[in-house]
Amino acid sequence: DKPLRLPLQDVYKIGGIGTVPVGRVETGIIKPGMVVTFAPQGISTEVKSVEMHHESLPEAVPGDNVGFNVKNISVKDIRRGSVTSDSKSDPAKETKQFTAQVIIMNHPGQIAAG
Repeated sequence: DKPLRLPLQDVYKIGGIGTVPVGRVETGIIKPGMVVTFAPQGISTEVKSVEMHHESLPEAVPGDNVGFNVKNISVKDIRRGSVTSDSKSDPAKETKQFTAQVIIMNHPGQIAAG
């Protein structure tokens, strides 16, 4: 039920196919025909196809490591670390700051500021 979040692990240019971002679906689903947005770039495009292990998929679900072909995007436009989301359902946005609660479970040395 969560919106699509797919952080990119890499972006390839494949001859005869075009730009193919790859990454692991963390939440939501991705499928051909969807319009996705890449954050923080704010670039949107249509997904042409989704593949896992060289096999075409009707959709990819959380845990799937996939490559997906996108229209009219250069490998220079997006990069590792960009987050893919559904343009129509809570697209990901960049943030300037956030608050986190960090719990250190087992650290062998001393932790200092800095």
